Amino acid sequence: MKDDQLTPEERGLLLRLARQTLEIVLAGAPLPELALEAYPEKLRQPGATFVTLTISNQLRGCIGTLEAYRPLVEDTRQHAIAAATQDYRFPPVRSSELPTILIEISRLTQPVLLAYDSPDDLLSRLRPGMDGVLLRDGLRRATFLPQVWAKIPAPAEFLNQLCMKMGVASNAWREGHLMVEIYQVEEFHE
Repeated sequence: MKDDQLTPEERGLLLRLARQTLEIVLAGAPLPELALEAYPEKLRQPGATFVTLTISNQLRGCIGTLEAYRPLVEDTRQHAIAAATQDYRFPPVRSSELPTILIEISRLTQPVLLAYDSPDDLLSRLRPGMDGVLLRDGLRRATFLPQVWAKIPAPAEFLNQLCMKMGVASNAWREGHLMVEIYQVEEFHE
């Protein structure tokens, strides 16, 4: 991702778009059509994002995707709306909260399979603070962005919490061979 970083101007455009989108949606106004041609080429390319909303460093909503399938600007806009209105962990954001909300955007690389032989080997291959981790067990899946390492720095506990998020026993990563994928993010915020 280092070679493909967004410029400060491109980051600012995405953050302003996310904020303006929230202002429009939370005011109950119709969302205007996105004028793709008004954005730089890199922002019109397919991109995968997570949009995270916080108030006083506390999570208020976070929604995203792992696969790039639509223009980065549209992906950002849709995830800003979803983070504010569709995160099942929280009630929808109220317009009165908007002045206190900080917006963070994480632009993801394509996830890659992480091969490992044993639970200890898996622990040794994880790169805390660098890798986002996606666990899959059949139809179940869950991910933590690399930023979550700041709150859960121990790799074993990181995997325990991720298994619980996925809806399986916390030690499922020790008991069976789960599919593990890793990715990196370019994170920026207001």
